[in-house]
Amino acid sequence: MNVLLGIGNRLLGDDGVGNYIASRFRQPGWTVYDCGTVPENFTSPVRKAHPGILLLVDAAEMGLPAGEFRVVPPDRIADVSIGTHSLPLTHLIDYLSPDAGQIIFVGIQPAFMEMGQSLSPEVRNGAERFMELVRTGSLSEIPGYTGDSA
Repeated sequence: MNVLLGIGNRLLGDDGVGNYIASRFRQPGWTVYDCGTVPENFTSPVRKAHPGILLLVDAAEMGLPAGEFRVVPPDRIADVSIGTHSLPLTHLIDYLSPDAGQIIFVGIQPAFMEMGQSLSPEVRNGAERFMELVRTGSLSEIPGYTGDSA
């Protein structure tokens, strides 16, 4: 069993991409939670599940074209600007690491994060491409974040 945590604020345009994914992604073998801006509120069900893969998805400013996504290693999370949540994701990952086989954070590059906007078409398309990779078991095809704008 695997767990996907969609993180973000759907009131802030593309910052809601994690919520968008959580509301639409369904796949046998996956449990999905729409965490809003408080992924730390979902630690108990994750710890009880002991997932093989814990996948965290959020908008992240990485200097890429809108809708592009990358696996951001834990030691690079501080290098990307992540939206509006109270607990740093590195703390959440450290806390959950004993209870998950593998923890993967995927950042999706936003076009804009403004109050009252909906997802941009580029980010919506990126979210759909991302979900298809997860559905087909192709997480390894997602490039890693290197800090380069490419």
